[in-house]
Order: sequence, then structure tokens, then C-alpha cells
Amino acid sequence: MDWGAVAGGAASIVVGALAWTQSRSTNRRSDFLAITDRLDKELKVERTQRKLLTRAYLDIWGWAKRVGPDTPAGPAPEPPAELDLTPWQ
Repeated sequence: MDWGAVAGGAASIVVGALAWTQSRSTNRRSDFLAITDRLDKELKVERTQRKLLTRAYLDIWGWAKRVGPDTPAGPAPEPPAELDLTPWQ
């Protein structure tokens, strides 16, 4: 039996296994970065929508304070145009 060939084969198996685990950890790292980037973008959009929704509620609340139950009111203020109300439709 040629011990040099056995040692070379064992070394190539070890190197292959190490390269495989390294590529897996790199893939996991890039997947993690992609997920966190997407969550950051979604959080930014959600914060903007919450600010707009809060502004719309405050506008309606201010309108309700100016108008009593027996006063002719007129139409309530419209929500901001950029407010996305599709989840509630």
C-alpha cells in the first residue's frame, strides 16, 4: 500500500471539507445580510406610514374638537395622499 497516496487522499478530503464548510458559512453570512437589509427597508417604510397615519388621526381629532355634535361639520379631512391604506381595504 502506498502511504503517500493515502496521505494525499486524506489531505484532499480534509481540504475539501474545510472549503465546503467555509463556503457554507459565507453563504449564511450573505443570506443574513440580505435578510437584515430587507428588514431595514421594510422598517423604514413602516415608520413612514405610521407617521402619516398618526398625522391623519391628529387631523381628524383636531377637526372633531372644533366641531361639536350639534354643529354643521362639513366633510372630515382627507388622509394624506401618500398614506397607504391598502391593508385596511
